[in-house]
Amino acid sequence: QLQLVESGGGLVQPGGSLTLSCAASGFRIDLYTIGWFRQAPGKEREGVSCITRLGGNTNYAESVKDRFTISRDNAKNTVYLQMNNLKHEDTAIYYCAAARRGCWMSPTGDVEYWGQGTQVTVSS
Repeated sequence: QLQLVESGGGLVQPGGSLTLSCAASGFRIDLYTIGWFRQAPGKEREGVSCITRLGGNTNYAESVKDRFTISRDNAKNTVYLQMNNLKHEDTAIYYCAAARRGCWMSPTGDVEYWGQGTQVTVSS
C-alpha cells in the first residue's frame, strides 16, 4: 500500500520537545519534496515546513522558525520534524505530504500523498 505514516505526536508541556516522523510505505521518499502541515481545531490547515528531495532546500513558517528543524534520511525512507520550545499554539494535528515539486507551504496544490496525521498537544 502506498502511503505516508506519521508518528511521534503526543502530549508535551510548554517548552518541551517532540520529534515527528513521516515514513513512506510502498514508494521511494527520495523522489519527493516533503511538506509538514498542521491543523488546529476550528482553523484551516497551514504549512509548517518543507524539504526538497535531497535536503538542499528547506523552508519554515515564521511562527516556527528557530524552533523547528526539518530533516530527512532517504536511506530510511523517512522525514523528520524536530520541534523544540513548544508552545500552546503549536497544538494541532500534524500531517506530512509528498509532492513532485519544489518546496511549498500551501496545503492546496498537486500533492500525491497525504499522511493520516498525528496529534500534538502542548499543555501544562
